[in-house]
This record gives sequence, structure tokens and C-alpha cells, in this order.
Amino acid sequence: MKKTIQWIRYDFNSNPFRFIIECLAWCGSIGCALGMALTVPNPPLMVFYPIWIISCSMYAWSAFTRRSFGMLLNYGLLMTIDMVALFRML
Repeated sequence: MKKTIQWIRYDFNSNPFRFIIECLAWCGSIGCALGMALTVPNPPLMVFYPIWIISCSMYAWSAFTRRSFGMLLNYGLLMTIDMVALFRML
């Protein structure tokens, strides 16, 4: 547990702004997942999709600043899929 806390501190100290952005993106993702779970079979997708898209863009920016191509590609693709779905609903 001590090493995990040290790693979190190191991550925060290396780039506090990115750390906060990643935490906010995580909150958005978890919030949407909980919202979906609590509102199925008719979730308010017009509310959730914009939050997912914003969260994915925050994660993509974080991945870019970490120089993580795989994460950037993943969140960029998720963001694109969600934008297409949102525009199809409009």
C-alpha cells in the first residue's frame, strides 16, 4: 500500500494539473456508468453522451501529455464513437 501511495504522490507532483484533469475525467466516467446502471432500460443518453465525450477528451489530453500512444488512440476512438452516436440521436 505504501508504494501505491508513493506512486500517486509522484504522479501528482510530476504534473498536478494533469492529475486533477484525470481525476475529474474518472469522476465523469464513473458518474455516467452509475447513471446508466440506475436508469436502464431508458437512460438519459442526451445527458450522458456529452459527459462521456468530455471525459474521453480529458483522458486523451492526459494520454498525449504522458506520451502514451495506446491510451491516446483508445480515448480518441471512444470519443469519436460517442460523438457519432450523439449526432445520430440529434
